[in-house]
Amino acid sequence: MNDTAAPAWLDANQKALAAEFARLRARLQAMLPGEGSRPPAAVAAVAAPPHDQPPAFERIAQLFGLSPFERDVLLLAAGVEMDSTLAGMVAAVQTARHGAPSFALAMGLLDGAHWSALAPHGPLRRWRLVELDPSLQLAQAALRIDERVLHSLAGIDDLDARLRPLLQPLPMPELQSGTHAALAASLAGELDRLREASPCLMLHGNDAHGQADLAAVVAARLGLSACRLCASDVPGQPAEQETLATLWQREAALGGLALFVDARACGPEPGSQAGAQPGPSAGTGAGTADARSLARWVAHLRGTLVFIGTDAPIAELDAMLVRVDKPATEEQFALWRDALGAAAADVRCSLPAVAASYRLSARTIAQRARLLAEGQSLPAQCRLLSRPALEGLARRVETTARWEDLVLPDAQMKTLRLIASQLQHRITVHDDWGFGGAGQRGLGLSALFFGDSGVGKTMACEVIARELDLDLYRIDLSAVVSKYIGETEKNLARVFDAAEDAGAILLFDEADALFGKRSEVKDSHDRYANIEVSYLLQRMETYRGLAVLTSNQRAALDPAFLRRLRFVVQFPFPDAAQRERIWARAFPPAMPRGPLDLAKLARLPMAGGNIRNIALNAAFFAAAEAGPVRMAHLARAAHLEASKQERPLAESQTRGWE
Repeated sequence: MNDTAAPAWLDANQKALAAEFARLRARLQAMLPGEGSRPPAAVAAVAAPPHDQPPAFERIAQLFGLSPFERDVLLLAAGVEMDSTLAGMVAAVQTARHGAPSFALAMGLLDGAHWSALAPHGPLRRWRLVELDPSLQLAQAALRIDERVLHSLAGIDDLDARLRPLLQPLPMPELQSGTHAALAASLAGELDRLREASPCLMLHGNDAHGQADLAAVVAARLGLSACRLCASDVPGQPAEQETLATLWQREAALGGLALFVDARACGPEPGSQAGAQPGPSAGTGAGTADARSLARWVAHLRGTLVFIGTDAPIAELDAMLVRVDKPATEEQFALWRDALGAAAADVRCSLPAVAASYRLSARTIAQRARLLAEGQSLPAQCRLLSRPALEGLARRVETTARWEDLVLPDAQMKTLRLIASQLQHRITVHDDWGFGGAGQRGLGLSALFFGDSGVGKTMACEVIARELDLDLYRIDLSAVVSKYIGETEKNLARVFDAAEDAGAILLFDEADALFGKRSEVKDSHDRYANIEVSYLLQRMETYRGLAVLTSNQRAALDPAFLRRLRFVVQFPFPDAAQRERIWARAFPPAMPRGPLDLAKLARLPMAGGNIRNIALNAAFFAAAEAGPVRMAHLARAAHLEASKQERPLAESQTRGWE
C-alpha cells in the first residue's frame, strides 16, 4: 500500500537478512554430525541500514513486540524459505521430514529460548507470524512463516492475499470542500494527540463520498493509507471475525494502513420505530443484528485507526461521532468553479442554478466536470446523470407545457409564477441573505394543488419544471404506501434522498391516500399511520426542492397538514370563456380541419384534460376517414369522453354540430 521502498534500503535490507542467515548457518554447522569439534565459521560484519530505516526484521520485531528469541525463530522460519543452504542444514540436523524447523530445534539452537514463545496469545501465534502444523506434537511441529510476513521481511509491501478481495484503496480526493478540509485537519490533530488510545470514528451523515474522502485525507495526514471495507463482508461467526480482525491488525501495522468501514447498510433505517412489526423482508437485509455483529468485530480492532461510514449513528458502536454532510450551496458553487477551471466561464450563468438545485458530493462534482462535453449544458448533464437514482422509485414526466398553455384565473397564475420565482431564487434568500442559517426546518418549498381532475394541476408542475430546467417525477403512492409498519417511511426516505441529489420536482398525485386527515389513535395501526404523515411533514419541511401534492378535494386533507404547506392553490373548473381558450390551443397547427365552432365546443362542461382527450380522439376519427377534423368527429369524441366519466351528454348538447 505504501510507495515502493528506496533501492538503497532494499539492498541494505537484503544484506542484513543475508548476515542473519549466515549467523544461523554458523550455529547449525556446529550441530551437524562430525562438526562438533570444528569452530563455527566466521560471519562477515554487514553494515546495517540507516538508523531511521532499520531492516525489516527489526521493524517487525518492534511492531509486534518480539523478544530476541522470538525474532530469531521468525528468521529461522524465513531462512528455510529464502536460503537453500540453510534449508539443507535444517533438514540434516533434525529427524522430521517436513523440511521446516521445529520448535525443538529452535529451543536447542537459539539463545534466550523460552516456551512462552509458542503460547497461543504470544506475538508469534497471536499475529500469525508463524503457523504450526496441528498434526504433530507441539515441539516437533513445523514452524512455517506466513507468506505475507515473508514478503515483508524481503521488503515487498503488498496486501495479504486473504484481504485483497475485501479491501480497496481509498484514493485521495480531487476536490474537497473548505468545511471538510478544515474538519480533516482538526481530526488529524486530535487523533495524533490520542494516537495511543486508537479511537474509532463514526462518520455519519448524507455524504457517503465525503466520508470516504475525509477518511483518506485524515489518514494521509497521519502518515497512513486508507482502505475501504464493505460492512457486509464482515463475517458473522465469532471465530471468523477474530481471524479477519487479526489479519487486518497485522496488515495495518505492516503496511501503515487505516480502515474505512462502509456501514451504510448497517444503521437503523430512516423512520424505523422501536417495536414495529417486521415487513416481508425482515431478517434478510442489514439491520440491528448486523449492527451488533459489526460492533463486536470493530471492538477487536485495537491499535488501528478505524472510520465507520454510515447514514445515521449506530447505537451499538462505541465511537467518536463526526457528522459529514454534502457541502452547502455556497460551497457547491465554489467546488463547481474549481472543478471546471477555465471552462467555468462558459457555464458561469448556470453555476448558481446548478449549485442550488443539485445536492452533490465534491467527488461527484469532480466526476461530472470531467464528463462535461464541449457545448453541453451543465444542468442538462446533471439531470441525465442524476436520473438513475430516481427512475426505480418514481416515474419521470416529460415536460413540454409552457406558461401560455395554462388557462387559469389571474390569481392562480400569479401564485404559480411566485412558486417558480421562489424556487429559482432560494439560494439568494436562504444562503446569501441568511434565512437558512437558523436551520433547515420550514425552508422546504411545498404546495398543494387541488381541484377536479383535468383542470391543469399536473400541467402546472410541468410548466414550472420546464421553466427552471428541472426534472419532474410523479410519485406512485401505491408503491410508496405499505401495509407493513415502518415501510412507508423507508420508501419516502428513499424518494426524498434521491430527489435531493437529482434536484427534481416531486409530484405526489392524488395525495389523499397518504395525506388525509390524521386518525384518532385507537390502535397501533392508527398510531403508525400518524407516524407516516409526521415523517412526510418533516421531510417536506427540509426538502431543498419543490414538492407538490395534488388532490381532488381540499376538505379531505388534515388542516394541521395544510398549515405546514407554503402554498395552497385551487384550480377551478374552467368557465365558458376559459374553455374556449383551451379549445383554441387543443388543435396543432398542422392538423387539417373543417369549420370548427369554438363557442359551441366551449358550452360542453369539460375540463382541460377532457378537452385534450376529445381533440385527440376526434383527430383519429378523421384520420381513419382520410379527411379533416370536423364538428361531427368532435361530437362523437365528446360523447365517448362523457361516457367514460359515467356522465353521458344529452343529444341536444351536440345537436347541429355537423
